Amino acid sequence: MTALDPHLAERLPTTLYPDSEQASIAVARQIAQLISQRAAEQRSCVLGLATGSTPTRLYEELVRLHREEGLSFRHVITFNLDEYFPMPPDSLQSYVRFMHEYLFDHLDIPAAQIHIPDGTIPQERVAEFCQQYEAQIRAAGGIDLQILGIGRTGHIGFNEPGSGANSRTRLITLDHITRTDAASDFYGEENVPRRAITMGVGTILEARQIVLLAWGEGKAAVVKRMVEGEMTDSVPATYLQKHPNVQVVLDQAAGAELTRIKSPWLVGTTLNWQNGTNRRKAVTWLARKLQKPILKLTDQEYNEHGLSELLAESGLAYELNIKVFNELQRTITGWPGGKPNADDSSRPERASPFPKRVLIFSPHPDDDVISMGGTLLRLVDQGHEVHVAYQTSGNIAVFDDEAIRFAEFVADYDEAFRLDEQPAENLYRRVTEFLRNKAPGQVDSEEVQQIKGLIRRGEAKSACRYAGIPDENVHFMDLPFYETGRVRKKPIGEEDIRLTIDLLHKIAPQQIYAAGDLSDPHGTHRVCLAAVFEALHRLKAQHTPWLTDCWLWLYRGAWQEWDIDQIEMAVPLSPQELTRKRRAIFKHQSQKDRPLFPGADQREFWQRAEDRNRTTAQLYDLLGLPEYEALEAFVRWHF
Repeated sequence: MTALDPHLAERLPTTLYPDSEQASIAVARQIAQLISQRAAEQRSCVLGLATGSTPTRLYEELVRLHREEGLSFRHVITFNLDEYFPMPPDSLQSYVRFMHEYLFDHLDIPAAQIHIPDGTIPQERVAEFCQQYEAQIRAAGGIDLQILGIGRTGHIGFNEPGSGANSRTRLITLDHITRTDAASDFYGEENVPRRAITMGVGTILEARQIVLLAWGEGKAAVVKRMVEGEMTDSVPATYLQKHPNVQVVLDQAAGAELTRIKSPWLVGTTLNWQNGTNRRKAVTWLARKLQKPILKLTDQEYNEHGLSELLAESGLAYELNIKVFNELQRTITGWPGGKPNADDSSRPERASPFPKRVLIFSPHPDDDVISMGGTLLRLVDQGHEVHVAYQTSGNIAVFDDEAIRFAEFVADYDEAFRLDEQPAENLYRRVTEFLRNKAPGQVDSEEVQQIKGLIRRGEAKSACRYAGIPDENVHFMDLPFYETGRVRKKPIGEEDIRLTIDLLHKIAPQQIYAAGDLSDPHGTHRVCLAAVFEALHRLKAQHTPWLTDCWLWLYRGAWQEWDIDQIEMAVPLSPQELTRKRRAIFKHQSQKDRPLFPGADQREFWQRAEDRNRTTAQLYDLLGLPEYEALEAFVRWHF
């Protein structure tokens, strides 16, 4: 087959990078080149800037280029997209504060050349301010390059669904989904402002060049609509299709739903059909599209759906179907640590050594049981030496009234038993006084953070005891990047990596589990996985002996599940095992009923986990594989 343009389905120029790190560095270099070019022409460079977690690595790289490579911002003029309204500039959630913390305070840019919508002006003056903002952009000569992110509603800036292509800078009411997504930054949706000042779609489209960034699986669906869908005001980002100079820059996860990635044969991409992953992706895609078992797919159906080349290389559909069916069948195992004294040539895990030393990394103090609780219970029941490492304290995810309740318990216990000459009543008084006067989004005092951390720690210990894991096998790492008391964390640092290396050396595991849930909207999973990867890379470079006999499995479940063509180990759960998993999750009482930071999914974590596990089992059943109550899925990372 002659390869067609793999971008055939795309209405916007789109570039995929292996990860957000490489993508951010590439865009930073592009901006630096533009700044230098304008400086050589003795002209100012006008940048439109965005906020949120997406551009933070980009800004870090710009700061590095300034500090280490002499990139000057003296002749740069900036205009930010938006700001909440009302919003004091010194608030933790203010975009003024965000831009100064991540970028402006580290550059040589003059303060007069920084423009950010003002969240403090009286409402009666907002319309006038917005007109002045537009005038300032025109007076600067227009925006040379505009950086954008994209929200789940398809908004750019705060241009929510319904925003027209000609809209200008204005005050807008935020969509419910946008406010839900912002809830974590404000410690609850009730604290999120209902309005914001934003550049309009028309204002954005007047920039000479636009670069839109998107990272993570959570953005994949809306990215597909933006890049491949029709222009519509229900997805304002699709209006970028009107612009003559747009770049959409994605990591692999954000581009996962694009046709050239999801079903590349539909755009004529020539694939290596001897590659098992490509084969599984195509066959499972066809079976799901036709809603029929793999073994019932026909030659005609392959040909009618763009897979004639696969069929030509593989022979009859019958033979291809059996091959893929068997590959999927072999992913299923009731022995996640390996079955002793068994032929493991067609099993996902090794039979020996048995039992294994198993280390489960859990980003928060409940991700282990939420995402792989059934597998954890199996590993313990089957006699493996199971260790759990809680990478962060999870202290910001505890409601204030829980902290008061525990401080009150300490005070009442102290009074009842007269244990201290200075009663713990003082602790209770300090904690309650602080929390009663605490402003929305204010960072907890160190004392309150410690109490909340102890609450999460106690719950994690309780869940581990329920699962049969001894106390000495439960490790609380408290990685420093997390311990800011804020939703916004520090970048991963050397201490985070050192602590991870030290624990790995101490346990010398033969099997590791880590969270590969990169769609986590708060980024903690992403950073925790990066710490594990970097630690393992360094240990490999040091030729660490035990590492040669160690396998790493990645789990998901809290936010998303693996696609079936990616799954390399599927652990079946019976109804009884699913109930045991739920009970382990229920040990995390502070996260029960209503998590403080639920993200976009309003279900409780145990409900999300069970629904995803059941959905995976139903998909295996649809494809003609054995029917189970639920399945937990894993992908092996080869290092």
